Amino acid sequence: MSKPVRWFFLLAGLGLGGCSADQGDSGIAADRTSAPATATLRWKMVTTWPANFPVFQEGAEKFAGDVRTLSRGQLDIQVYAANELVPALQVFDAVSQGVIQMGHGASYYWAGKIPAAQFFSSVPFGMTARGMDAWLYHGGGLTLWQELYAPHGLYPIPMGNTGVQMGGWFNKRIDSVSDLKGLRMRIPGLGGKVLKRAGGNPVLIAGSEIYTALERGVIDATEWVSPFHDLRLGLHRAARYYYYPGWHEPGTNFELLINQQAWQQLSESLQHIVQIAAQANAKWIYSQMEYQNQQALQTLLQKQHIEVLPFPDAVLQELQQLTRETLEEEAQKDPDFARVLQAYQEFRRGYGQWSRMVDEQLVRYTDNPPGEAQ
Repeated sequence: MSKPVRWFFLLAGLGLGGCSADQGDSGIAADRTSAPATATLRWKMVTTWPANFPVFQEGAEKFAGDVRTLSRGQLDIQVYAANELVPALQVFDAVSQGVIQMGHGASYYWAGKIPAAQFFSSVPFGMTARGMDAWLYHGGGLTLWQELYAPHGLYPIPMGNTGVQMGGWFNKRIDSVSDLKGLRMRIPGLGGKVLKRAGGNPVLIAGSEIYTALERGVIDATEWVSPFHDLRLGLHRAARYYYYPGWHEPGTNFELLINQQAWQQLSESLQHIVQIAAQANAKWIYSQMEYQNQQALQTLLQKQHIEVLPFPDAVLQELQQLTRETLEEEAQKDPDFARVLQAYQEFRRGYGQWSRMVDEQLVRYTDNPPGEAQ
């Protein structure tokens, strides 16, 4: 067994005697200092994802399994998909109120409660997964996130990222911003607000209803995720044009929500196990998406009845300007939004310079690695 693996299992065995067997109906320990070493905490975790949803729901279930293994059964988390215990969009409230100990989803779902929460999922033309990780873990972003959620009795931890998404499926070409006027498009969050500013009509539709709505003309366009999930949903059968990049979601981050009281009653070693497992599964979700998307893209490119197209530069430039206006308008409405926007932009300026220097220069050559035919 390698040293890192031994370290994890040693960690799992340290200090776990601090968990109480007296949990009551809530599953939250009442006295963590008096429990025997074999005590088991039984928690519930609800997600915003449908049952058996690839990668996202799988990642939540994998996280629970890792925690169970690393804690040697001290923390046993039962995972429930959307609507199995609570509807997808009630996950925040269920965990906040302590009815459930944990949840998994994306913070932009709670924009109506905390407008600034959207920064911790994705911002149009914002940072990708790597920049988000740097900001959250080392640039002060996670501290801001925890401060915003604390009044709601919640402790958030990052857990997963979709990577850069696709721009969406359209039943007409988008050659200029004027083509967006009157367009009925399923698009959430800040991206939807930007579309509205461009003259479009953002529509909120559950994932399970997207295909039917697009096929029947209830909507003219939709974004979903990326090639892997889009292909599984069959969107290539309902629209002809598949655009990139996902300007509205350049790296959508997921969150592990934990009821604050439940979190505080965990021993330090159990808290550390939860954090380590969340980080490990964040990497697993992101790498799975990168792998599955490149596979699915090849399948979609072979579909003769669709066209995979880039948004014209003029369209992206106009949408970028509309994004600036949207962020400024939202900041004027909410002081927390303004505070997080300033922190996000300050970090992004430095990170953007670094990213442009190393990524944009290198990418010109990575399409034709040394030794491969031009």
